[in-house]
Amino acid sequence: QVQLVESGGGLVQAGGSLRLSCAVSGRTSSAYNMGWFRQASGKEREFVAAISWSGGWSYYADSVKGRFTISRDNAKNTMYLQMNSLKPEDTAVYYCAATLTLSTYHSTYHKVSGYDYWGQGTQVTVSS
Repeated sequence: QVQLVESGGGLVQAGGSLRLSCAVSGRTSSAYNMGWFRQASGKEREFVAAISWSGGWSYYADSVKGRFTISRDNAKNTMYLQMNSLKPEDTAVYYCAATLTLSTYHSTYHKVSGYDYWGQGTQVTVSS
């Protein structure tokens, strides 16, 4: 089992920055790929960014490319999402996710079904 806890959300003005963290506990000795998703009120959960176990590759949704950066520190069992140039449309609950299934990840990294473990979410609100 893997437990995930997000932190770092809050209220920020448009154009500002936030850094989200996702602390991992439990089965941390196993390799796992990770991702960030978000869910705005009344909308479906959508993919934001993903990163491989080694950190060697990453994917981003078009809507955040160039503004958000995903990273991880395996020594600290923590993943991050640096969010710059925030827009009101970035307002959502942000969730981190992890999967121990690595073989199909390049085709499933953007799917909710591609992840086995989820955090409880952290609210990000961007005011205009």
